[in-house]
Amino acid sequence: MNLPNKLTLMRMILIPIFTLVLALGWPAGTIVLLGTKVTVARLIAVIIFIVASLTDFADGQIARRNHLVTNFGKFADPLADKLLVITAFIFLAVAGQIPAWGVAIIVWRELAVTGLRLLLASGGEVLAAAWPGKIKTTAQMFSIIFLLVNNAGFETLNFPFALLLFYVAVFFTLYSGIEYFYKNRGVFSDSF
Repeated sequence: MNLPNKLTLMRMILIPIFTLVLALGWPAGTIVLLGTKVTVARLIAVIIFIVASLTDFADGQIARRNHLVTNFGKFADPLADKLLVITAFIFLAVAGQIPAWGVAIIVWRELAVTGLRLLLASGGEVLAAAWPGKIKTTAQMFSIIFLLVNNAGFETLNFPFALLLFYVAVFFTLYSGIEYFYKNRGVFSDSF
């Protein structure tokens, strides 16, 4: 197994650990981070999330630079990304920090674009990431981090930075999904 695939596998292993830390709220306790109270479990979850997100960035860079793209990587890398992000957003919606309708839009788009990727792949095409999708991913990652730490650094300013990032993520999630489907509408030409 090559290094990019090992990083992807590591990210997949971190997802259930991330989930358990959030679900169990363990370890217990609270700390003050940049003037904001944050549970120790949430802080650990953020660290796990950041490490997992960094492995996502690293595995893609290494795979493309060293021509180590594999079928496992093509399948597991985007799956791990979606599982990590969707898990985090579900926990945040259940905690009442973000609206469930926004999470539903994110889940719908991720599933729809995954289906589109599969359709295109069956015809030998690859759906490359475009700038709106990259903005979406960045906004999602940073909104999750700031939401998990209760908007630390901005809470004392009474500025909802984390929630604002979430709405930016929802907007670019919707926009990039529409763009992907519009640009690849030809794949459905035999359906109508």
